[in-house]
Amino acid sequence: MAKLAHAQWSSRMTFVLAAAGSAVGLGNIWRFSYMVGDNGGAAFVLIYLACVALVGLPVLVAEWMIGRRGQKNPINSMAELASKHGKSPAWALVGISGVLAAFLILSFYSVIGGWSLNYTLGTVIGTFNGQDADSISDLFGSMLASPGTLLLWHTAFMLLVIGIVARGVTKGLESAARSMMPALVVLMLVLVGYGVASGHFGEALAFMFRPDWSAVNGGVVLAAMGQAFFTLSLGMGIMMAYGSYLGEDVNLISTARTVIILDTGIALLAGLAIFPIVFANGLSAGEGPGLIFVTLPLAFGNMAGGTLLGLMFFLLLTFAALTSAISLLEPVVEMMEERTSLPRVSATLVSGVAVWMLGVAALLSFNVWADFQIIGLNIFDLLDTFTSKILLPLTGLGAIVFVAWCLKRESVETELGLSATGISLWNIVARIIAPIGVIIVFVAGLI
Repeated sequence: MAKLAHAQWSSRMTFVLAAAGSAVGLGNIWRFSYMVGDNGGAAFVLIYLACVALVGLPVLVAEWMIGRRGQKNPINSMAELASKHGKSPAWALVGISGVLAAFLILSFYSVIGGWSLNYTLGTVIGTFNGQDADSISDLFGSMLASPGTLLLWHTAFMLLVIGIVARGVTKGLESAARSMMPALVVLMLVLVGYGVASGHFGEALAFMFRPDWSAVNGGVVLAAMGQAFFTLSLGMGIMMAYGSYLGEDVNLISTARTVIILDTGIALLAGLAIFPIVFANGLSAGEGPGLIFVTLPLAFGNMAGGTLLGLMFFLLLTFAALTSAISLLEPVVEMMEERTSLPRVSATLVSGVAVWMLGVAALLSFNVWADFQIIGLNIFDLLDTFTSKILLPLTGLGAIVFVAWCLKRESVETELGLSATGISLWNIVARIIAPIGVIIVFVAGLI
């Protein structure tokens, strides 16, 4: 076991909350529940859980293992472990890819986080009250068309992220996880309670959990596999960075299982909170991103108690965005701390400002730079496509292959603490099934 070299999580539960907070993001609030309803209901959930067990869990454990054994940022951890086990220094590229992915994702993720902040304020001041569908849609379009508005909220969101991360592991990451994750769950349970009282909860249950095996095809399986991979914040350097703060007494397999249960449970709760509101107002559930920023504001603006419900919902959305955003900045900051002479606060400021600057380019792609495209994509879409379809699967693939095939067998067995049967199952899943699953996700994304 590598010697513990820097800050550590104060407890396993705090680590679980932080890791789950990273996994629970904007996508969980609308994407997972929408995919459940659109891809066979309970059938999709069962396929998703199988994909999580066979692909998501082993990659998650592999990334934590690399971080814990390396006790450094993802780049240095990969480089040192490769050297220690007599492997090529080129394995450091896996860490570089992860940190780069986190940096690029946060740049445009922060823009969307800014939208959530804007809509939180809009709900409070009654912007959506009494508006019809066209007016709500025009409000969203006007926001995107205004570089000043987008810049203001993008900046506000990044300042929050920088402020949290600059405080370090204990005062920053842990404090945020301990406060925001319980608040997120409470807000969600209140919204679910409203859904139960609305009279349309049964319709939401049927939409999400009624098995429709006729809807299951190759595309559904690929969608479930992709969701299993991306929902756990894999391939972004996050879990390697978080793993580097992890003590030796934490069981990786059982902790990964706990994080996955929390992540999936919150995603399902989000659907049970959102869809009763949608159905109660006769709205369409198949709106994708528009469900959050067009359909739901329309509902909140025209229902009894809509201001309070809307405020709770957009606070929920903002908390989810923040827990993911701070985890995206962390591997970049950890890398800056360890590869330069900058202290924590300075490393956070430098990293955060660099992310903010790229985010400015991303937000301008909705207006001033709308006509500027690279390979047919604006800057926002290019960043999204490059990270989700290339960097994330390649980083995740590199991590699981390195752990399964390059680390010494006895080292892995010591880390996992499994029985002989458990180790045999791990080897089958980690060496064969998980890499094949990630390769399928990668190839499918490029087609």
